[in-house]
Amino acid sequence: MQGPKVVGELLRAGWPVVEVFATADQAERMALRGATIVAAHELERVGTLESGNEVIAIARRPAASATVADVAPGELVLAVDGVRDPGNLGTLIRLADWFGVRRLWCAQGSVDAYNPKTVQSAMGALFRVNVSVVDLPVLLGRQQEQGVAVYLASMEGRSVFEVELKPRAVLVLGSESHGLSEQVRALKATLIGIPGGGGSESLNVATAAAALCMEFFRQRLV
Repeated sequence: MQGPKVVGELLRAGWPVVEVFATADQAERMALRGATIVAAHELERVGTLESGNEVIAIARRPAASATVADVAPGELVLAVDGVRDPGNLGTLIRLADWFGVRRLWCAQGSVDAYNPKTVQSAMGALFRVNVSVVDLPVLLGRQQEQGVAVYLASMEGRSVFEVELKPRAVLVLGSESHGLSEQVRALKATLIGIPGGGGSESLNVATAAAALCMEFFRQRLV
């Protein structure tokens, strides 16, 4: 973890931190107790950011749970199917955090949530949103059997503004280049889309997620 923002969020989240390295000035600014003081040029050599390498932390990632809990009453879960761009996944995690979504499911083969670019793009949200790698078609099918609404983001879907969204739900987004997998599409879940009048072929997955989550959020407030 690198940079004052991300490291600060990490420390506030209470994750198990192995060690923190910082310049003397940055350690004083952040009131870092027990940090290992390192010369600025050494941290610049180790860090990968263009700026913000004044503090770097090493932490243990949480142990993965053997089972994934079913969607709770009134809970919205985000799921990604084949998203391989680390920046996009990090932004999706940040969006989930913004809208109060506490869990994000990643289909097997998606980019690692702990990829350095993902961590930086999430801007600390990774420490508040539980990210799990799952057998997505199987897990979604199980949720459907238990009455959970599964919504698939698709250009062919009905306008999200015309759909009465159920509060206990999973919103599934595919990659911009490949869309949703055949296994996920075979679930016959509800297809929802974002209406538009321009000439672009598609929206970036994070942009689409923001628009869809906004409508979920709006309907919950009505």
